[in-house]
Amino acid sequence: MTEFWVSSGHHLTQRTEGGGLAVTDELILAYLARPELVPPEDACAAERAIHAGLLAAPRRPVPRAELDRLADADARENWEVMLAFRERLLAARSVEAAYLALVRGGLQGVPGLFLNQLVHLILRNALDGCEDPFVLRAAELFFRTQRVSLHEGAVLLADAEVIEAREGGAPLSPLVSMLGKEAASELDVLVEDNAWTYWSRSDAFTMALNLGSSARSREGLARAIEVFVRHLLNAEVTVTPLDRLEDPDWRWFVGLDAEGTRIGNRLWNGEALDAATRERVIAVFSLTFADPAQVDPRVGERPVYLLLAMSADKTLQLKPQNLVVGLPLASDRAAA
Repeated sequence: MTEFWVSSGHHLTQRTEGGGLAVTDELILAYLARPELVPPEDACAAERAIHAGLLAAPRRPVPRAELDRLADADARENWEVMLAFRERLLAARSVEAAYLALVRGGLQGVPGLFLNQLVHLILRNALDGCEDPFVLRAAELFFRTQRVSLHEGAVLLADAEVIEAREGGAPLSPLVSMLGKEAASELDVLVEDNAWTYWSRSDAFTMALNLGSSARSREGLARAIEVFVRHLLNAEVTVTPLDRLEDPDWRWFVGLDAEGTRIGNRLWNGEALDAATRERVIAVFSLTFADPAQVDPRVGERPVYLLLAMSADKTLQLKPQNLVVGLPLASDRAAA
């Protein structure tokens, strides 16, 4: 089996009997090692004491009185958020169950960074044994913001953090500067011939995905959605890429991101879309459940449509939690 996404922290966890991931001391220690939580040089003695105490005993309670001793208000807030998040993890039977509880609870007070890390970890578990780089690269959309570049029918998705680092650091190549292409063009686009290189760079996030004219890439995202739904909601679904949405009797949709939700709501209300708005829709899928008994009777055997769209500034931030709370399930499904 080929290794991938070591940065997810998958090696710091253990599988539960149900197939989920148990919250271990090592996983909590990984959070404590984040730069936001490591006390800076000018940190007060109270903050250093809290951090040192948790490194020695990651599950130990931290009384309110200890937090009140922190001299820096921002540091106090960071620790309040971290400790509340830790308690939610420790209270759940698995990482997956904790994620479901957070999402269904409305995500109040949960930083996006922590949420993305959970999704990264959950997908690494769910995709364990996957040997298709197109599925894995497409799955990165679930926890990594993308920059979108449109060029001659291709819809290229490149990791936003990688692009920002390149734009702010090393100069673009002379060819890219001359042609005026976006920085995404600097990355290798995942194709059949170079797919084997994904394994050695999966944690660098340096491969672009052509979601426009590559059937393998769209199928990869469809498979990633199926795996995510199956793993978290115990529901078997089939996801199919579509060229367009033409169903006159569509019963349900889920926006895979904020822009997809906004556009879907407009279509649901019978509004016409202008050309600029239509161009923002970069993928449409149909989703059907293997067992109609799991589905809200208002939908029945009809497909659920999934809309993925970029924002006006050509960024894409998929919200996998929309699948958890947005799919028309007849009843809540349990996580592993």
